Amino acid sequence: MKKILLLICCVLLSWNASALDMVGVKLADSVYLGSHNLVLNGAGIRTKFIYKIYVAALYLGEKTHVSEVALNQIGEKRIALHVLYDLSDEQMLHSFNEVMIANHHPAEMHALEPQLKELTSIFHAVKAVKNGDVVVLDYLPGSGTQIYVNGLLKGTIPGAQFNHALLKIWLGDKPDQPNLKQQMLGL
Repeated sequence: MKKILLLICCVLLSWNASALDMVGVKLADSVYLGSHNLVLNGAGIRTKFIYKIYVAALYLGEKTHVSEVALNQIGEKRIALHVLYDLSDEQMLHSFNEVMIANHHPAEMHALEPQLKELTSIFHAVKAVKNGDVVVLDYLPGSGTQIYVNGLLKGTIPGAQFNHALLKIWLGDKPDQPNLKQQMLGL
């Protein structure tokens, strides 16, 4: 009887330690960023053809199922990309740029050119991400979007407008993958 109770306790404790396990990627149910605790809003798998590219997790100050609310939420935000398929810097940049162009007018893209050049420079310095790598895009008001690869800061891109544009890759009207948007919104 004691062994059964011990087993049940271990299962329950391990279940609470991670809110979600997707294809072997364990996602924390909350993270501490800046001066706030963020909660896992939702997560999903980015696919291309038959390949699983990455697990994307969205962390916000308050959960929401509405993309506009997530995009406009004040405060810290995090997108964590747990890489499942090796990608070159050019592949990442092409995908990001393609979706950003789809979600913005030419004048908006022109206004973002300095930040997009910084993003390009950061990704070129990284060169590639491999299966098992983690790319984190943290937004800190007053600082900007900090880009980490495997826990190492690779660069910071200033501006709330840039972070808003970046989040539209997953949460915009024309997201990279519509069902991934729904999953990141917890739907």
